[in-house]
Amino acid sequence: MTDARTRTRTRVASTEDEKQEGDEVTCPECNGDVVQDGQETVCNMCGLVVDTDEVDRGPEWRAFDAQEKNEKSRVGAPTTNTMHDKGLSTNIDWRDKDAYGNSLDSRQREKMQRLRKWNERFRTRDSKERNLKQALGEIDRMASALGLPDNVRETASVIYRRALDEDLLPGRSIEGVATSSVYAAARQAGVPRSLDEISEVSRVEKNEVARTYRYVVRELGLQVKPADPESYVPRFASGLELSDEAEHRARSLLKTAKEKGVHSGKSPVGLAAAAVYAASLLTNEKTTQAAVSEVADISEVTIRNRYHELLEAEDTLGLA
Repeated sequence: MTDARTRTRTRVASTEDEKQEGDEVTCPECNGDVVQDGQETVCNMCGLVVDTDEVDRGPEWRAFDAQEKNEKSRVGAPTTNTMHDKGLSTNIDWRDKDAYGNSLDSRQREKMQRLRKWNERFRTRDSKERNLKQALGEIDRMASALGLPDNVRETASVIYRRALDEDLLPGRSIEGVATSSVYAAARQAGVPRSLDEISEVSRVEKNEVARTYRYVVRELGLQVKPADPESYVPRFASGLELSDEAEHRARSLLKTAKEKGVHSGKSPVGLAAAAVYAASLLTNEKTTQAAVSEVADISEVTIRNRYHELLEAEDTLGLA
């Protein structure tokens, strides 16, 4: 046993000498290649453990399911671009209560108020951070009002930060750049919203949003594809409480329109609304143009015009 331990120590020592010399490390047993597997250096050929890290860098606890892992984990929330300080600072609750839910006395309330004041001053040290905090708050507010997922908020925050770093804000409002960032992020993520929907939740006019959006996309070189009418269909169908069959039929109508080139130069929102209306009639789930107009936020005249064009394309393809 002693001889075996001595041989192992000799092999490890020779391996360390090879590492120090800068030569390629090989297995002392079979001269095979060694690889780093977690905390151990293992031979690919014979499986000999050549070296091991004595420091265990993992947690000292074990967990057998996700809930237990979350309960035992002691790390904080991950960093995020949706907060001006990326979530690295301390947040002090506005409620004057302790950890047990009991109200604080007057002396403790005054102390917490002073801490909140100084914490806010430290978090926003200059005008640039204050403006960034305001813009990210606007992005979060608009994304919540539009029902956009977290990845869209993160992307919109990154776009706004890039615009700030590229010095694109002078001469433009913070709200305008923030709104255009949300609009671009939603289109990049495949969950687009129309300009009318964006302007309804924004504090700036529709024309300013469109103008700022074009400027930001051009200056930052963003890759934004034209909005696909099919991406609006699930939201419209859900708002009208239509079945999966009607939604599938609407997608089929739009695919036919693309093949015939009917979609060229047309508003994707109008095409999607007309396809949903036509699909509801074809599947005997009749709905009114007024209901579709309210859900899609588009005029009934547009729905009627696009509706006839979609049906003509479908008939033409059927005859061909």
